[in-house]
Amino acid sequence: MESGRIIVNSMLTGPLSVNTYIIHREGLTECVVIDPANAKTVGSAIREKGLFLTHILLTHGHFDHILGVAQLKEEFSAKVVIHENDAKMLLDDEKSQANIVGAKVRPCAADIVLTGDTSFCAAGIEFKIIHTPGHTPGGLCYIIPEINTIFSGDTLFRLSIGRSDLPGGSEAILCESILYKLFALKGDFRVLPGHMRETTLDFERKHNPCVRCYD
Repeated sequence: MESGRIIVNSMLTGPLSVNTYIIHREGLTECVVIDPANAKTVGSAIREKGLFLTHILLTHGHFDHILGVAQLKEEFSAKVVIHENDAKMLLDDEKSQANIVGAKVRPCAADIVLTGDTSFCAAGIEFKIIHTPGHTPGGLCYIIPEINTIFSGDTLFRLSIGRSDLPGGSEAILCESILYKLFALKGDFRVLPGHMRETTLDFERKHNPCVRCYD
């Protein structure tokens, strides 16, 4: 493993203000992106930093998180990572809920389709991946243990959780994912969600009103 520190840059992208994250290790030119909702904005930021995109990590397949995926994949020959239960959302506007708001998402196929909890290395960074269904059947949280950081997508927010009223969603399953997978992690973590401000795992363990009643 390279010794340079891991750098996380965030930006708001897309019509629903998705938190998109560009992650790289200092001293390396490779980077990964989580949930890019605007290819032009994200691509420009990557090039300005002198980086090259190798992997696009998706927390789930809803349209607002995948709008920039196809173009970035083409521009950088990047590999798209998603859970198998959400993979079809990359190809179908109805499944991604884009049709609800009249949006059109350029389709593209996933390159790495995950089936459960796992880990892998990209851009010199080790990621632990936890399957956290409930918001969507294929919801994922990406964890970088080296910096105690969780990219929670639309699973966990500050003092809230993701919506569960869309097709494939389940409040009970979502709360189970948070309680028995995220809250079960040892120690505190920085939590970088798919929308709104960041939080910490300890803060949510103590104060999140949406999951305390399930404990």
